[in-house]
Amino acid sequence: MSRFQRRGCLADSRAGFRTETEQEPAVPQGLIKGARKSGQLNLSGRGLSQVPQSVWRINVDVPEESHQNLSFGAADDRWWEQTDLTKLILASNKLQCLSEDIKLLPALIVLDVHDNKLSSLPKSLGELENLQRLNASNNMLKVIPDEMCKLKLLKSLLLQHNQLEQIPEGIGELLGLDELDLSNNSLLSIPSSLSGLTSLVRFNLSNNKLKSLPAEISRMKSLKQLDCTSNLLETIPPELASMASLEQLYLRHNKLCFLPELPSCKLLKELHVGNNRIETLGPEHLKHLSSLITLELRDNKLKSLPEEIGLLQGLERLDLTNNDISSLPCALGNLPNLKSLLLEGNPLRGIRRDIFNKGTQELLKYLRSRVKTADTTDNNDGTALTAMTLPSESTINLHALTTLKALEYSEKQATSIPNEIFNAVENISITTVNFSKNQLTEVPQRIVELKETVCDLNLGFNKLSSVSLHLCMLQRLTHLDLRNNALTSLPSEMEALPKLQIIILSFNRFKTFPDVLYRISTLDTILASSNQIGFVDPLQLKSMLKLTTLDLQNNDLLQVPPELGNCENLRSLNLDGNPFRNPRAAILAKGTAAVLEYLRSRIPT
Repeated sequence: MSRFQRRGCLADSRAGFRTETEQEPAVPQGLIKGARKSGQLNLSGRGLSQVPQSVWRINVDVPEESHQNLSFGAADDRWWEQTDLTKLILASNKLQCLSEDIKLLPALIVLDVHDNKLSSLPKSLGELENLQRLNASNNMLKVIPDEMCKLKLLKSLLLQHNQLEQIPEGIGELLGLDELDLSNNSLLSIPSSLSGLTSLVRFNLSNNKLKSLPAEISRMKSLKQLDCTSNLLETIPPELASMASLEQLYLRHNKLCFLPELPSCKLLKELHVGNNRIETLGPEHLKHLSSLITLELRDNKLKSLPEEIGLLQGLERLDLTNNDISSLPCALGNLPNLKSLLLEGNPLRGIRRDIFNKGTQELLKYLRSRVKTADTTDNNDGTALTAMTLPSESTINLHALTTLKALEYSEKQATSIPNEIFNAVENISITTVNFSKNQLTEVPQRIVELKETVCDLNLGFNKLSSVSLHLCMLQRLTHLDLRNNALTSLPSEMEALPKLQIIILSFNRFKTFPDVLYRISTLDTILASSNQIGFVDPLQLKSMLKLTTLDLQNNDLLQVPPELGNCENLRSLNLDGNPFRNPRAAILAKGTAAVLEYLRSRIPT
C-alpha cells in the first residue's frame, strides 16, 4: 500500500471504481500499471490535450486489477506494493493547462512538461516538496506562480522559450538550484534577489531584452557559465570581475562599447563578446586571463591588438572577423597553442593574401619570422651561433627553439626525422613539436626523449597506420594532432597519458570509436570527423565529465542513441554528414543544446 493511502488520502470511497470519461485522452492501462511498479510514467508525444484524472490519482485510487481474480502468488501482480510516482514526462503534447490535482503526486522528483501550450502553471506545484528537476520550456508561459518558490530541493529549472516578462523575487530562495535557463523570453530585468542562488553553476539569460545586469549577480560564487547573448546590454557591472569561479562568459550580440576587465576571473576559459561595439582592447583586459582558451571578438570596431596578446599562452581560438584591424602584433606568433586565428573582413596591410589562404599555422609562422631575432652569441670555439644547417638542407631556427620552445620539421615530405633535429634540442625544454605534412609511417622513436616537457604534438598529414608506445610515454602531452593519416585503432596504453585534453583524429580510417578514449578522463575535445565510425557508447561518454566538444561529422552513424542526450557537459556536438534519419537536419541546425534536448525526450523509460 502506498504511503498516501496509509495517510488516509482516500477521500472518495468510490475512487477505486471510477472510470475515465470518454472525453479524457486514453492512456494504456499497461503504462499506468507499469508506472505503479517503476515510479516513472512517460506520456510524451501522445497528442494529449489534457492529462487524464487517472494519472493525477495514480497513487490515490485503488487499481482496477484489485477487483479481479488475481493470483496472489505472482509478485508482478501485487498491486498493494505500488511505488509512488517520482518521474512524470508529459512533453510534446497539446496541454494548455495542468490540474491543481498535481498536488496528489507529492513524491515527484522530475516533472517534464516541455513543448506544450501551457499558458500558466498550477499554484499547487509549490506543494511538490520533493521536486528536483522541472522542465517547462517551449510553452506559452507569461508568469511563474510565486508558490513555485517553495520548491527548496529544486536543482534544475528550465523555462526557456516562453513569454515571460518577469520572474518572481522568490526564485532567489531556491538555494539548491544549480541550473537556471531563462533564455528566449521577454525579460526586461532580473531581480537582485537572484544573488541568493549561491549554488548556481549554469545561468542562461540569452535572447531576452535586458538592458542591464544587477551588481548582486556577482554573489553567485559557484557560477561557471553565464550566457547573456542577444540582449540590449550597454555595460557590464564591474562587480562581475569578482566572480572567481566563472569559466564561460557569453556577451555576444549586445551593445557593449567596452570589454569588461576581469581581474579575478582567473579560471575563465571562454570569453565571447562578438557583435558588439567594442573599439579598444588594452593590456588591462588581457593580463589576468591566463586560462583563456577561446577569445571571440568578431564583428566589433577594434582597430588594433596590444602586444600583451602574447600573454595568453593557453589561447587556442581567436576570432577577430569583421573588425577594423590594419596590422597584427608579432606577439601573436608566439602563442604556442593557437589553432584557429580568424581575420576575414579586416583591412590588414603588409600580409600577402596567399599567406592568409594557407591557414592559421602558416600565418603564425610568418608572424614569428618578423619577430626580431635574438642577439647573436658566441660558441666556445668562437664561431657565431645563429642557425644550424643540417645535411638534409633544413634549417633550425634557434630563436624558435630557445624562445618558443618549439621543434619544427614539417612540409619536408620526409619518411623519417633526421637525428640532427633531435640532437639540436640538447637541454632545451621543448613544449611544441610539429612533424606534420611529411611521409612518416611511424612515430619517431626519439620523441620519447622529450617525454618530460612536450605538451603539443602534431603528426597530422602523414602515413601513420599505428601509434607506437613511445608516444604513450609523453607524460605532459595535452594536445595531440593525428589528422589525415591511415589509423584504424589506438593503443590501450594511451590511457596512461594523464594530461591529454585535445585529440584530433579526423580523416583517418576508424570504423569504431577508439575504446581507450572513454578511459582518458582529462579529455575535453575529441575531433573524429571523416572516418567510418558506426557507433558510440553514450553511457561511457557520459562518464567523461570534462568532455565539452565531440565532432563526429561525416561518419557512418546509422542511428544516434537517445542516451547521448544525457551528456549535458557537451557544448559542441557535431553530427552532420552521417546516414541516420533522426535527429532531422532541422533539429541539427538549431545547435547542440537543441539536439541534446531532443535526444533526451526520446529516451525510453
